[in-house]
Amino acid sequence: MQHNSVELLYSQSGTDSHTPDGSSDSKSILVVDDDASLREFLEILLVQEGYDVKTADNGKSALEVLEKENIALVISDIRMPGMDGMSLLRTIKSKHPDMPVVLITAFASMDSAVTAMKEGAWDYLTKPFRIEELRSIIEKALAAAEASVPAEETVTDNQQGRIQKLDQMVARSPAMLKLFQVIPRIAAASSSVLITGETGTGKELAARAVHNLGPRRDKPFVVVNCGGIPENLLESELFGHAKGAFTGASQEKKGLFAMAHTGTIFLDEIGELPMLLQVKLLRVAQQKAFTPVGSTKPVEVDVRIISATNRDLEQEVMNGNFREDLFYRLNVIQIKMPALRERPEDIPLLVQYFLDKFSKEQGKEMQAISSYAIEALMNYHFPGNVRELENIIERSVALSTSNLLLPESLSLARFKEEKQGIAPTQHDDPTLPATIPDEGMVLDDLLNSIEKRYLKAALEKTGGNKTEAAALLGMNFRSIRYRLSKYGL
Repeated sequence: MQHNSVELLYSQSGTDSHTPDGSSDSKSILVVDDDASLREFLEILLVQEGYDVKTADNGKSALEVLEKENIALVISDIRMPGMDGMSLLRTIKSKHPDMPVVLITAFASMDSAVTAMKEGAWDYLTKPFRIEELRSIIEKALAAAEASVPAEETVTDNQQGRIQKLDQMVARSPAMLKLFQVIPRIAAASSSVLITGETGTGKELAARAVHNLGPRRDKPFVVVNCGGIPENLLESELFGHAKGAFTGASQEKKGLFAMAHTGTIFLDEIGELPMLLQVKLLRVAQQKAFTPVGSTKPVEVDVRIISATNRDLEQEVMNGNFREDLFYRLNVIQIKMPALRERPEDIPLLVQYFLDKFSKEQGKEMQAISSYAIEALMNYHFPGNVRELENIIERSVALSTSNLLLPESLSLARFKEEKQGIAPTQHDDPTLPATIPDEGMVLDDLLNSIEKRYLKAALEKTGGNKTEAAALLGMNFRSIRYRLSKYGL
């Protein structure tokens, strides 16, 4: 690092010492950098801030310090001879998974920032950085580590293994559980986030999780659908306007960016943003300021920008439809939401969630979904992803005439399969009557008889193991226990 960078850092630090809140015992911070001048500067600065500081000039020495000292946080350069910062980060996380690590470098790149966050870094800074920024990151990291509040709730599902809940999302699939591990670390950082994925995969839920699990959780979360607002109104909606800015502007209007001040703004369908507004958004991302329509006075704003798109933005950049500089500003950290067909393990879990939700909303006592219906859903392609599944279950609950959701209610799914040239799943049982007798019949009695027969068959096949029987029938343990009790089995 150049000497003038140290001078710049020092000039921004001020002379007042700052003591971390709520600490009678000073916290130990380990500074790792092969640049002696920067190590010395950070040591002096952090001691003035009230911290106990240890230093190391390379990754190997840092590990030796960690073995001997009670360290609360590590600040490390990335480019160092021998063991570099990324290797040090991985080693620390393998031995001390809860220890916050802040990486700093003079050679910033998009790939290194994303890699650092995925590997578990608390945050990522480029040299020269502002002292206030470093101070804020250290305080938040130490406070989170001390609180040790888990970002996710974990429960155990008796018949299908581990289920995790993160904010408003539930899953058991490896694809989603991997995201559940990364999102809390992304939430703790301050970088812009781009969420990609097909329509209906839950991009807004992921954005809310990043906001709700981060330091801005008590601040505004403002959602903007960039494709749902007419182009001639979008600039005014985003940035507001001054009184008299245009015909009908009888009074000053506060824009959505101003409403999101100190919080998070979620720009959904960012690929739909017109080129002119891309220029204005770039200024906000770079300078943290914007100018309302019809005004000449810039307005400073402190917002975290989370964007989402179902488009290939890199291709849009190549086609000239999206600014390359804006793309890199928004795509500091990327979250890719998997399609539902890539996470089939989550389908029964989501079905049960939507079944409970819409049964309550519609005042119906739906107990479960039949194994045939589950199988039909598991074999379906779901081009509309989770949103389509939600619509299917809502419609099915509305049409159902019994407390068991049957395949007949999933006609929408079967219709779509036929339209796509996919053979629909067949569940005809040759032992069942194909016609209704002249004297009529009691449908509930027939369904109960079928249900009881399959419950017995499942128990026989699993040697009386109710958990395994429930898995065979595509239901949870609570549901099978209720049904067995109902028939005295």
